[in-house]
Amino acid sequence: MSLTWTQYIELCKPKIGLMIALTAVVSHMAVAEQYRASAILALALAMMCGSAGSAVVNHFWDRDIDRRMPRTAHRPLAADLSNQNPARILWLALLLTGIGISLLLWFFNPVAALHLALGTFLYGVVYTIWLKRRTWLNIVIGGSAGSFAVLAGTTSVHPELHSHTLPILMALVLFLWTPSHFWSLAIYLKEEYRKVGVPMLPVVIGEAKTARIIFANTLLMVGISLLPWFFHELGLIYTVGAMLFGLDFLRLNHALLKDPNNRPLAWKNFMGSMRYLGGLFVSILIDKNWAGWGF
Repeated sequence: MSLTWTQYIELCKPKIGLMIALTAVVSHMAVAEQYRASAILALALAMMCGSAGSAVVNHFWDRDIDRRMPRTAHRPLAADLSNQNPARILWLALLLTGIGISLLLWFFNPVAALHLALGTFLYGVVYTIWLKRRTWLNIVIGGSAGSFAVLAGTTSVHPELHSHTLPILMALVLFLWTPSHFWSLAIYLKEEYRKVGVPMLPVVIGEAKTARIIFANTLLMVGISLLPWFFHELGLIYTVGAMLFGLDFLRLNHALLKDPNNRPLAWKNFMGSMRYLGGLFVSILIDKNWAGWGF
């Protein structure tokens, strides 16, 4: 099967890559005393390549169930299972991951490269191949891959990660964000996941219990997101942003809690989770650079 350039790009899940790059770049800028445009570009490209490598593995491994789910049936590898070149696809995944790791080694240090490698392995292998079809904990464990983007961004500046509180807190926020984000989508797609035998949490325990867990998880996440204020890591701009975006996400969670079978509400929670994460990290960026912009 010959793929078009558009299909190759789709294999890389560029939207996820952009979010991963954003978290890494903001983490880098949050701890750096000064930064260069070339370093920011290299970090963003490295994170997008690493994310793309694991995304290609995800597309390849799940192609059999993707073709049976309406949301994913259009994916390039789901259309035709008999006429594909597995070696070419897997070499592409290794190439993209290798480029990402090499960029971090060249521009930064081995510690940052290690965090990218671990994040890629967690999503591409631990989540996709090992856990996704076996346990409802799939997204809890495998979803921690996103936290490594924060740690890679930080260690690209300071390899001695233990000396900084902010990236640890942000990595924890991202770790908690992933279940609230993905379980909302899983409620929306519950019957599709049930059909293909993937034990996402709503399939295992139902929508009502899942909605309660999402709300509790988000409440904990929002609480932790406010800790940088107490540790004097970030100021008022970030704290106000974290509170506003957090309350908006909790509002959506609460609406789903009252009506857990409402699929449009589940979709709104899914989209709201991305708005929350984007707003949170932009708030960090603004807070850290407020004085430098002359305000």
